[in-house]
Amino acid sequence: MVSAAAFLASLDLFIVNIAFPDLRRAFGTADLGAMSWILNGYTLVFAAFLNPAGRLGDRYGHRRIFLCGLTVFTAGSAGCGLAGSFVMLVAFRVVQAFGAAMLMPSSLALLMATVPAARRAAAVSIWSAVGAMAAALGPPVGGLLVEFSWRWIFFVNVPLGLLALAAGPWVLAKSAATGAGVPDLFGALSLVLGVGTLVWALIELPTAGWSAAKVVVAAVIAGCAIALTVWRSLRHPSPALDVAAVRVLPMWSSCLALLLFAAAFGAMLLSSVMLLTTVWAKHRRSPACACRRVPLSWRSCRSRSPVA
Repeated sequence: MVSAAAFLASLDLFIVNIAFPDLRRAFGTADLGAMSWILNGYTLVFAAFLNPAGRLGDRYGHRRIFLCGLTVFTAGSAGCGLAGSFVMLVAFRVVQAFGAAMLMPSSLALLMATVPAARRAAAVSIWSAVGAMAAALGPPVGGLLVEFSWRWIFFVNVPLGLLALAAGPWVLAKSAATGAGVPDLFGALSLVLGVGTLVWALIELPTAGWSAAKVVVAAVIAGCAIALTVWRSLRHPSPALDVAAVRVLPMWSSCLALLLFAAAFGAMLLSSVMLLTTVWAKHRRSPACACRRVPLSWRSCRSRSPVA
């Protein structure tokens, strides 16, 4: 069950990519920068609250936080599917992210507490592989669901979440609270503000330029908010960022490697989906495109087109 919940949380990071054209038509939003907040809102909140959610599990019990996270995630998924506006969709994606952030660390903690020590390495490997498989399956699963409606990429989580909620109290082992301190939720919010403002500035930069006042102000706010998060993390007993752990060489080098991989993998996945759903799809619909009659590659199709 904990692996299935981790699968859903990871799947929602990438399943939305394939639905971008349908979402743009549904909400009349042509600006790709605005559309990116459907992904950014989920990713930023999910990443910022992973550590505080884990500390909440230590304090109140991981089974309780896991079930609460599953409830929030399922409710957020239903809200996304029922969203009537672009703003509502982004807002419910944030709700989804809160639930996913509670699911991930609690699922791993429950797994470690249930599996014998001799089998933990294999169990964690399976748990990690399930999350990686979810990222790879996001676009193809999303493509199948979008054939019915873009809303189904969110509605698919609801029956699975309700089933897990019904079985969870009977299947999951109780975990004792350790009495850890209250996590620094203000620091997590400050981190979301800082990284979110920085992302917004990077989105606006190509059109506005470095000298634009809004870009400069956003960059200053981002720097101050991130600095505030680091400052609080150095002093808070349950920080939003575990700065002490990052100081260890194997930890920060692993984090750097994972950052580079995740950035490249996310960019590759999004750009590939956008190429196939926009550039390739428009070219296939062109009357001059030879691939309407013969299934050729995109490059050979361009070479036969009079436009090329």
